[in-house]
Amino acid sequence: MSTIQKSGTFTLGSHTVKRLGYGAMQLAGPHVFGPPKDHDAAIAVLREAVASGANHIDTSDYYGPHVTNQLIREALAPYPQDLVIVTKIGARRGSDGSWLPANSAKELEQAVHDNLRNLGLEVLDVVNLRIMFGMGPTEGSIEAQLTAVAELQRKGLVRHIGLSNVTPAQVEEGRGIAEIVCVQNQYNLAHRDDDALIDELARDGIAYTPFFPLGGFSPLQSSTLSDVAARLGATPMQVALAWLLKRSPNILLIPGTSSVGHLRENLAVAELELSAAVLRELDGVAKAA
Repeated sequence: MSTIQKSGTFTLGSHTVKRLGYGAMQLAGPHVFGPPKDHDAAIAVLREAVASGANHIDTSDYYGPHVTNQLIREALAPYPQDLVIVTKIGARRGSDGSWLPANSAKELEQAVHDNLRNLGLEVLDVVNLRIMFGMGPTEGSIEAQLTAVAELQRKGLVRHIGLSNVTPAQVEEGRGIAEIVCVQNQYNLAHRDDDALIDELARDGIAYTPFFPLGGFSPLQSSTLSDVAARLGATPMQVALAWLLKRSPNILLIPGTSSVGHLRENLAVAELELSAAVLRELDGVAKAA
């Protein structure tokens, strides 16, 4: 059994995926804009991820833009039969690299076609609708946006729909409009606003994919995390990822990197055992943050 398989699997829509996947965002240039610093290294990371057993890749055509999807196609097409590519729509990039909302019906349809073209696919496995009413989850009806995506699903361009950067109320509203197979929000040891939502989704068999597992663009500074990592002979990132795997069986991980060595470190977290005492210690990070 490979290391990654020990993390277990979860049903994502009609697909069975290993809980340890790969996020492609970091393959683009600085600030997720422009081409990669090292094209061949980016290709190598993608191929290593799949060769290591990861069958869930997270991407978006607005990474780059277009860069990560084109790299994925170059590295992996024709795609393995069990590979699930999850993409996001609802944003676009300005000429200066800024992140801008793109949530009209026309923009969402164009985004789906951009993802299809650059990935070389006829249908997208899972499309996450990213809501950009504010920097973080911001209340407001998502009916218009989600109805537009559901129409693209009815046309056969999208198999399954997820939501990203959303509040619990928006998840509830969304589930009344379309079948939602996953939610992708910021969540980690210190940022635990979605605790109740994760438990609710787990009860209903819906995946939860946390991003920024170690705090985001400003990495989490925690002496507790560092101390635990040192005792276990692991990195803080490995411990943070292992904690997420233990947190709930519906959590899917998509740690990203542009380095094969770092990728192997991330995938090795399936081997990392966290005792009940260590888990209690790590749970205290949120209280101290």
